[in-house]
Amino acid sequence: MQNMGKMNDEKYISIKTVVIILFIVLTSATVGTIGFIVFSNWLSSSYKVITRMAKEMNNKIFNLVDTFIDIPLYINIVNHGLIENEIVKLDNSTDRERFFVEVLKTNSEDIDSFAYGTETGEYYGARRNENNKIEIIINNTDTNGHSWHYSVTDDLTAGQLLFDAGKFDPRTRDWYISAKEAGKPVFSPVYKHFAKDELVLSASTPVYNSTGEFRGVLTCHITLAKIDSYLRKITKDKNAIAVIIERSSGKLIANSLNAKNYKILEDGTIKRLTIEDIDNKALIKAYKNHEITYDNIFRLKNDKHVLYIMFDYKNHGLDWLLIIATPEKLLASGIIENIKLALILTVLCLILSIIICSKRISKILKPIDNLIDTTIKFAQGDLSPKEINKRNNGIGIRFKFLKNMLHTISTFANNIESKVKERAKELEETIRALKESKDQLHLILDSTDVAIYGVDINGNCTFCNASCLKLLGYSHIDELIGKNMHSIIYRHKDGTPMPLEKCKIYRSYKEGKAIHANDEIFWRADGTYFNVEYHSYPQFKDGKIVGAVVTFTDNTERKKNEDYVKYLSYHDSLTGLYNRMFLSQELERVDTPENLPISIIFGDVNGLKLTNDIFGHAAGDALLKKTAEILKKACREKDTIARVGGDEFTILLPKTKAIDAEKIIRRVKKELSKEQIGAIRCYMSMGYDTKTTEDQDIESVMKNAEDYMYKDKTLNRKIVDSNMLKTIINTLHHRCPREKRHSIRVSDICQKIGRAMKLPETEIVKLKKAGFFHDIGKIVIREELLNKKDKINTLTEEEDKEFLQHVIAGYRILSLFNDTMDLAEPVLAHHEKWNGTGYPKGLKGNEIPKLARIIAVAECYEVLTDTIDGYGYSKDEACEVIKKQSGTNFDPIIVEFFLKAYDNTGAIK
Repeated sequence: MQNMGKMNDEKYISIKTVVIILFIVLTSATVGTIGFIVFSNWLSSSYKVITRMAKEMNNKIFNLVDTFIDIPLYINIVNHGLIENEIVKLDNSTDRERFFVEVLKTNSEDIDSFAYGTETGEYYGARRNENNKIEIIINNTDTNGHSWHYSVTDDLTAGQLLFDAGKFDPRTRDWYISAKEAGKPVFSPVYKHFAKDELVLSASTPVYNSTGEFRGVLTCHITLAKIDSYLRKITKDKNAIAVIIERSSGKLIANSLNAKNYKILEDGTIKRLTIEDIDNKALIKAYKNHEITYDNIFRLKNDKHVLYIMFDYKNHGLDWLLIIATPEKLLASGIIENIKLALILTVLCLILSIIICSKRISKILKPIDNLIDTTIKFAQGDLSPKEINKRNNGIGIRFKFLKNMLHTISTFANNIESKVKERAKELEETIRALKESKDQLHLILDSTDVAIYGVDINGNCTFCNASCLKLLGYSHIDELIGKNMHSIIYRHKDGTPMPLEKCKIYRSYKEGKAIHANDEIFWRADGTYFNVEYHSYPQFKDGKIVGAVVTFTDNTERKKNEDYVKYLSYHDSLTGLYNRMFLSQELERVDTPENLPISIIFGDVNGLKLTNDIFGHAAGDALLKKTAEILKKACREKDTIARVGGDEFTILLPKTKAIDAEKIIRRVKKELSKEQIGAIRCYMSMGYDTKTTEDQDIESVMKNAEDYMYKDKTLNRKIVDSNMLKTIINTLHHRCPREKRHSIRVSDICQKIGRAMKLPETEIVKLKKAGFFHDIGKIVIREELLNKKDKINTLTEEEDKEFLQHVIAGYRILSLFNDTMDLAEPVLAHHEKWNGTGYPKGLKGNEIPKLARIIAVAECYEVLTDTIDGYGYSKDEACEVIKKQSGTNFDPIIVEFFLKAYDNTGAIK
């Protein structure tokens, strides 16, 4: 019996071992299989979410790069028509310089330069130097084919010459050749900057004349360093990496890693670098993987926490590869780590359960003698039967095993509730992690300056970021969530509702197409609207459209710039009048039978060159503005007034007879005669012609009006010149009465010296006029300086320099009039000295014109004997002073004749 008991015990131990092993295997297999399926699906879902978020973010970076690269091309497209249609006159230095400076000044500081190269080798433009200051570039025959760089004055024209950048022929440059060969806007190959040790990318647009003949290339340059800077700027807050590579050569264009795209060799040349020269092995490996597999989205095997996306970038001749690497931890915000932690905890729980169960199995077998009774009680819910058999034989042991098993099952049942609570807690942790991921996504959306919102299939708002709220003028997201965005922001400019079928955003998610618009408006919460540029992308789920995502930016400034360029294409920027282009179009529109008779007035402002040369361009601009103002007052609202040249104006008068055109001319001349800009009296030469029949050519009428204007100008030239000269000298004498007395006395003394020298009468008349006008150039000197009462040592060094300019100004004034042209040289030289120490040229001896030598003696005598302020030399003392300066300051012969005239006649007073 004992042997049989032992055998039974051994069998029981074997059964127990088998049961434990089977339990462990079955439990592990079941839990492992379920866990693997759950966690695999969970991990896969997380990767998909992260990948989608990374792709969306990288697409935004790509779009920002595309917009940035398009800027120089856009500048060319907007402005090349101004040169092609001759709105900007390249032979007018003022208009040309202002044009290039204004374009560069009003656009992004990332633009290095904006210029135009001609087929004859000329090169004009503006650039930003190393200190971000704008310089004007001039390269033509006057500069001997060299590029001269000038500073920019307050009126946006060339000021001081800064440096000569050397010989430069635009026709040999890559950007010029590329645009000429392509015959359309194109980006050039990367090349070395002409004046800097930098690489440059140029957007170039060919320019043709009206007959289609090639004239030159308009170009806008941007350095690779600026593209580097922009890449760093747009990737910084995203913790991403961006690199741009040439497809054909593999050479670097730009990168956000602060890595060099090129290096300067010892001989001064530049060697371009490739991506393999960058100190980033993972990036190099990603690039090589793309070259082999052609995959555009992937993770590296040994670096699965970084998502690499490759973009092909093609744009007007550019063929680049844009590589963007995004760390998933920025997007996942701990999702993967939480999943892995949950997996580890589950495995630990499984192991713990196996250990506990293995210990309990030895106690769950109970005596089989009462197995039926125990089974019935178990079925009735009694899990704690009484111990009937306490023997230590095999049966007793089996009963104990059964009792222990029931107790274990009871314990396990009681533990189910606690296990459920544990799993519920784990689920709460997972939900919390997902919420943190959602919050991180909102943080990313709120960090961009691009406004974003989403709508469902009914157009109701599902989400929006902070930039969206800010641009639309709302303070809280609840003001938009669930609201119909079309009814809130999409209306006509007059505030009336826009039909839903005309809404492009609505069409986007109804038709499943991405849409871009840059000519519409959105309405703000305060009832105002703003110009907007937006993109609308449909959202798909399980192959069905579930809504759309809309990104938008405030387009107000860009629209203003476009409107301003449009305004400049039809208006004169100085006077606000229409320009030649508008007049040409208006002539075609007005030239119809119902507008007959059509009169055309052509006018030319007199004295503009004099005003610009003597008083500066600011005064010339004031003269033109005043003329435009008077023309507007004299004409009707329906009349078209245009500035068609530097000093030329045209008035188009529909339904106007010749007699009425004459009245307008008289009215304009009358009003102009009342106006004076500085020392210049306003006057305009004018002519007109009238089209009275349909068969007359309007261009011939315009030509006739211009011819009559030139006839008026020729016939009245002497009167106009005389009045203009009289106005200048009278203005000077009014500002400083002493100058009037001085002019009269010097003129009289000059005449008497001339008679003493027995000069011909014609020479004496000329001498008298020269003596009267010798100081006319003082019109450019400040009035307070002219009227200084102290005559001895009263001028500072700076004031003295200002005074010296009056002879040059006088020369310029007198050179502009036929009647005084022969007086210009004597007036210019009347401060030259016999010994060569005078100004402005330092002439000496007989190099000085004779009339100038006479004026010098006469003026000295007049100044010395002027006693109007109560002091001065006597006549004899003045003569002694002049004698002492004979042979140094004055011509000795002239001095002798002066003294002879004084001694013999006493006529000089």
